[in-house]
Order: sequence, then structure tokens, then C-alpha cells
Amino acid sequence: MKKKGIVLIVILVILAGGIGYLSTFHLKTIEVTGCNLVSEEDVRSAVENSGFLNNTLVLYLKNKFQPIENIPFVAKLDIDFVSKNQVVVTVYEKSIAGCIEYMDGYVYFDKDGIILESSGERKPGIPCIEGLTFNSWEKGEKLPIEDEEKFKHILAITQLLEKYQLTIDGIEFTPENEIVLWHDAIRIEIGEGDYLAVQMMNLGSILEGLEGKEGTLYMKDFTSDDATASFKAK
Repeated sequence: MKKKGIVLIVILVILAGGIGYLSTFHLKTIEVTGCNLVSEEDVRSAVENSGFLNNTLVLYLKNKFQPIENIPFVAKLDIDFVSKNQVVVTVYEKSIAGCIEYMDGYVYFDKDGIILESSGERKPGIPCIEGLTFNSWEKGEKLPIEDEEKFKHILAITQLLEKYQLTIDGIEFTPENEIVLWHDAIRIEIGEGDYLAVQMMNLGSILEGLEGKEGTLYMKDFTSDDATASFKAK
């Protein structure tokens, strides 16, 4: 009996020591990197809320088996254990191609036209599409655009913008079904979308020469590599 009692005491001492040591892993610092669309504070709050007893080690292990999800505009988070009191959170944001104004907010979609998120805030650097209307939408589904031709043009433009790393503020469909792009104070008329590939391939170098100017860039007749565009200052 005495032997069993000693063994029990040893076990309790080991457990107490383990619990005591585990309690030293107190989360004090959360360093966040990779944020462009989402705020660091939102990510930090999500990490803190997902933790258990504010313990660094438990947070790290928990995220390995049950990753933090449902943060708007975030595809995934990586949590790296730095010390007993610090973790580094690397944010991988969703790849957003554009947005459409809907009621009092914006609906964001990826390069395949799949709806990612909605927000009351207009995110910088994301082109906003005008001239489209729809009555409802669902996250994870395709943009509810009945005009299939416009849908194809939207996907083609947003994919080409990403390919050539072009900064466009807005995409507009006119009543005549022609496409207009906006870059700062420059209106870019590209016609009905028949020559998007060659137009987008050359647009970046053209805009470089128009930096700081205001007016209309005419690219409707830009149909080949040796074509020219004209600019009319406002």
C-alpha cells in the first residue's frame, strides 16, 4: 500500500509540474503578416478568440488540427510558434478579381466569377464593375449575371488584369454594350471586347506614358500588336 501511495504521489508531482510548466506558455504577442484586404486587428482578434486559456502551445497545436476559419477575405492562416509568449501569424488572403456594388455594399468574386465575400467596405485596388444588376446572390456560387457574354468578358478582363499586373479602378458596361475601363482620371474605351488580349497586353505601357493625366484613351481600334491608341486630354 505504501508503495502504491508513493507511486501516486510521484505521478501527482509530475502532473503538477507539467501543468505548472504548461502555464508558462502565456500568449502575450501575436505578430501578423500578409494583410492587405483584412486588417491585422481582425486577424489578431480571431486568433485570440480561438485560443484556449490564452495558452501559446495549446493555440499552436489546436490550429494544426482545427485551423481557424471564417475570417472574411482570408483563405487560411499559418501559426508559427516563436517562443512561450509569442506566435507569428501568416495570412493568406483570397485572390479577389473584382467586385460589384450591391445595395449598400459590395460583392467580391474571384477570377472564375465565384462569389467570395460581401462587405460594406470598398477594398482598395479591386476593380468595381458598373452597369450590371441582379436581385440575389449566394457565397460560393457563380455571379448571377444572366448575360453570358458580359460574364465571359468580366472573367477575361479580370484574368488579364492579373496576368499583366494592371491597376484598374472600374469596369463599366455602357448601354451600347461597350466596355469602358477606368484608371485614375483616365477613361479607357476598348469597344465590345473582341480584342481584349492584345489590348490588355499593351495597356500597361500606354498608361505609363499617361501617368498623372486626365482624359479619354481610345483603344477600340487597337486590334493588333502594331496598332496605335489615341488619347484626348480633358
